[in-house]
Amino acid sequence: MSLHLELGELIQDHFADNLADAPEQKQDVLIVRLANGVTLDIRYAAPDAYSLRWTHADREAGIDTAPLHPDLATFPNHLHDADGTLRADPLTRTDATPEDNVRRLIRALIDNPTLGATATA
Repeated sequence: MSLHLELGELIQDHFADNLADAPEQKQDVLIVRLANGVTLDIRYAAPDAYSLRWTHADREAGIDTAPLHPDLATFPNHLHDADGTLRADPLTRTDATPEDNVRRLIRALIDNPTLGATATA
């Protein structure tokens, strides 16, 4: 997907000092390894349909747009936090560009690798 290639270039340009190595394009995922130990898997099917999953140490979290939780304020996007709690997505928006969402998420992960409750948009 060319969007993943474009996102990889954007990440390399904007976050070079925070990367462990260059973003890696696989068949349907862009893998980003940050210098702070975060590994981020970026999957965009469309600008408003995405799955952004990351690991840090032995903890995993993610943001996705699967329309499964209509009770959350940010429906359809939502956060599965590192403690296993499902909550409103504090960072991405389905009406934002993939570039803006990825930039916002990476900035937050540089500061807070597990995106604890202190994460804000």
